[in-house]
Amino acid sequence: MAGARAAIRYAKALLSLATDLKATDVVNTDMKLIADTVAGNKELSDMLQSPVISSLDKKAVLLEVFKTSNKSTLDLISTLSTNNRISILQHVASKYNQLFDESKGIQIAKVTTAVELSADLKKKVLAKAKELTGKDVEVENIIDESILGGFILRIGDTQYNASVANQLNKLKQEFTLN
Repeated sequence: MAGARAAIRYAKALLSLATDLKATDVVNTDMKLIADTVAGNKELSDMLQSPVISSLDKKAVLLEVFKTSNKSTLDLISTLSTNNRISILQHVASKYNQLFDESKGIQIAKVTTAVELSADLKKKVLAKAKELTGKDVEVENIIDESILGGFILRIGDTQYNASVANQLNKLKQEFTLN
């Protein structure tokens, strides 16, 4: 991804500033909103990536869309615009959320299933993930019908694949090897 290193640097600087201003929680909420809004709105995402639209126009749109945000968040938008880096705003927001979670000792457990997790199953996954990591864990459910059934659990760099699709692939490989 282009600008990944720059996104990390901006996110670290923003986290440092927010920590000094004791506004890390508020800025984290703003960054989640920005990441979700840009990811969920193709027109906004395309506008940020467009080389035809000027940085000033992009800045004006973003300041209007996120006008209720914290001053540090608005300053980030202005700084990215000034430095012609506004296209990496979504990545900066995502990295900030990740750094914020790490600073709070929160681990994200991504559970990919074919259908939505029930509340009871979500509780069980949360308890097991907390047991495995020894940290506070938040469960993020990703729905992917192509796994057919079962689940894929990813915590940090560790992945446990108990999907039906994975088991079928293993069987297929066994039959083709013999």
